[in-house]
Amino acid sequence: MQVQQTEPLGESAISNAVELAVIGLGYVGLPLAREAATVGLRVVGLDRDPRVVDGLNSGRSHVDDVSDEDVRRMLAAGFVAYTDDDCLTRAQTVVICVPTPLNGDGGPDLSAVTAAVHAVAGRLRRGQLVVLESTTYPGTTEEVVRPLLELESGLRAGQDFALAFSPERIDPGNTGHGLRDTPKVVGGCTPSCAARAVAFYGKLVDTVVQAKGTREAEMAKLLENTYRHVNIALVNELAVISHELGVDLWDAIRCASTKPFGFQAFRPGAGVGGHCIPIDPNYLSYKVRSSLGYEFRFVELAQEINRRMPEYVVRRAQDLLNTAGRPLHGSRVLLLGVTYKPDVADQRESPAVPVARLLRQREAEILFHDPHVPEWCVDDVPVPRVDDPMAAVAEHDLTILLQDHSSYDLPALADAARLLFDTRGRIFRPGVEVL
Repeated sequence: MQVQQTEPLGESAISNAVELAVIGLGYVGLPLAREAATVGLRVVGLDRDPRVVDGLNSGRSHVDDVSDEDVRRMLAAGFVAYTDDDCLTRAQTVVICVPTPLNGDGGPDLSAVTAAVHAVAGRLRRGQLVVLESTTYPGTTEEVVRPLLELESGLRAGQDFALAFSPERIDPGNTGHGLRDTPKVVGGCTPSCAARAVAFYGKLVDTVVQAKGTREAEMAKLLENTYRHVNIALVNELAVISHELGVDLWDAIRCASTKPFGFQAFRPGAGVGGHCIPIDPNYLSYKVRSSLGYEFRFVELAQEINRRMPEYVVRRAQDLLNTAGRPLHGSRVLLLGVTYKPDVADQRESPAVPVARLLRQREAEILFHDPHVPEWCVDDVPVPRVDDPMAAVAEHDLTILLQDHSSYDLPALADAARLLFDTRGRIFRPGVEVL
């Protein structure tokens, strides 16, 4: 039952030396802590990994979008990272930014969230604001987080403390949109909770969008990424169909993109990777399946299509070698770019892994190059790295461009390669196979 309250919860009930504590100092939590420190808030961070904590306290960043210089400025502003939960006691606001991977059943693994909530509950004080930013299914804040906080603290959300959900919208490597100029969606358990959360995020971002409640804010995050997941699956299936029909899908996308309304371009690839698109739609599928008893068919189909793209890429690679008179078995194959998106070091859910695994199963000899990845293992087996991609493409039977990092001179690589398979649609010239 929600407790309605007409006046926002104030911060006068607590007087602490810290205005923000961030739990989870990864790709979401660390940029949030940086922005808060930049605007003058007193910030502490909590992370279970002592290597992360030691690195940050020594001025070293482990996140692509946060530089070492950024961390040094945070430290100069008073930021300290901890592994000890006691740092939460002094905070006016606590924001939870821990991972929510998939469990064995395909649903969200909330163990990190519940561990963070237990840590907060044991130190919860009247007047504090608690915000969950970790992506999850609609209902998590009300059905999981709120009961744990209230049961263990004896306090009531909306009366004694404020509780809200605000989905993270971090896009690693995006230099055009950062935390400040990306609108922040906020949903509170009660109107007073929402007011507190809106006021807090208003210090950090230019635009705060208030959702009707926590469930709507949770659904907004899943809608954003499910939209992308489904549309990427559409163009991935079109890539397969278009190749069989003799249609240049890339040119069709270029032409369709000239329409000034009613169309947004999505492009095919070797699969989908990263922290959001391959993972987040599963939370919604899980919720539909567990609560309603049937499947979210759009998401299930998109997952099926996107999961089979690495196999399609390897099949196309095999056909390309066969046409050149070489079997895939025993061929030397160079993979260029093994991260999930250009110009970052992030390898989470990268389709390069299943592509490499399938090539190994077919007994091809694989090597890789990536300017952002000094070492790479697939199934705990190291993949040899070449130092000079320009020289290597001339020595390998086939080169597969999996990620188009800006440091690659793609025309020059195409000229030097024996065979080049471009899965990114960047090199259109005779002799180059394009997905």
